[in-house]
Amino acid sequence: MNTPPSPPGAERSDGPPVRIGALVPLTRPGWAEAGHHLLAGLELAVSEVNDTGGIGGRPLELVVRDTAADPRRAAAAVDELARLGVAALAGEYHSVVARSAAARADALGLPFLCSSAVLDALTEQPTEWVARLAPPQSRGWRIYADFLLDAGHGRIAVATQPSVYWASGTRILRDHLAARGGTVAELDTGALTPAALCDALADSGATALLLLVGQPDPAVPVVRSVRRDPRLADVLIGAPAGQPEFAGWAAALGGDGAAIPFLRYLPEQFTPLGVRVGAALRERLAEAPSFVAYEGYDTVAVLADVLRTHGTDRARVAGAWPRVAVEGTRGLIRFSRTPGIGVRQWTWAPVQVVDRDPADPGRFRVLHAG
Repeated sequence: MNTPPSPPGAERSDGPPVRIGALVPLTRPGWAEAGHHLLAGLELAVSEVNDTGGIGGRPLELVVRDTAADPRRAAAAVDELARLGVAALAGEYHSVVARSAAARADALGLPFLCSSAVLDALTEQPTEWVARLAPPQSRGWRIYADFLLDAGHGRIAVATQPSVYWASGTRILRDHLAARGGTVAELDTGALTPAALCDALADSGATALLLLVGQPDPAVPVVRSVRRDPRLADVLIGAPAGQPEFAGWAAALGGDGAAIPFLRYLPEQFTPLGVRVGAALRERLAEAPSFVAYEGYDTVAVLADVLRTHGTDRARVAGAWPRVAVEGTRGLIRFSRTPGIGVRQWTWAPVQVVDRDPADPGRFRVLHAG
């Protein structure tokens, strides 16, 4: 029997694997559903890199650590992965966790390409060791505020939990809305039951309630209570952090989870690579891939290109961020310095405001793009 030829570049060397550390929330209280999508994208890209020759003939290996949304656990994982000799770090979804990981990576001189976390202040000081694919929170949430204003919602209430991320989001919304005469009222879900929150919302006169809270609790009980309160029938529920993106949201809420606009980072039209990767991710996940899965794939695509071009030395990897030009699933990825952002940033990541169609909660509608 004839052996089929190897694909171009697939020649293997006897060298040890090139290792990338992957930080992913896979267990609660982390958002495990997002973590599984992120990991699916990372793993698919690693598989494809190895099918086409790896890194200079050496296999690319993903060393996965579950952060479980715990900043201290993430920092410890960064220390461990550094000792294990990884060439770079990838991943993370939760902003507060990514900030802890970025601080340790910067201190250790370990390149970190953050996949999904959006908090503007990912590091306290500018660093050359960290780059990010997701758009900064200030950009995405201002686009979301513009969507609200264009739809006639100037009086906003936010259901909140204590968190640097939620506090940052509230501040962005308040500042952006205030410049156009809008207002933001905060409703603390730690002090208010869902029923009491509905009372406060009715009294506030707000025409939109934004869920700046965790999923499923307290987001799901709050949505159910608001949907069932006749006083709030005309109040828009929104979720800028993207809670409705995942299938678990629709499974928990059914029709109540539809018509809740949220942010996602997908383009109007995918690149040819994005079309192919989307089909492969759907098969791997057995459901439609979220934007987080594409972020995972693009993370490895960028790192593989850097490692192939500049080698595995950590300083050279980090030094290559300004020279990256990689065709990802959602467009050409380049990193630059963005005012107010301490890390190298893919400035033009696509941003959409979408919701689930009330007529078919499994279908998404694009409402606004920025």
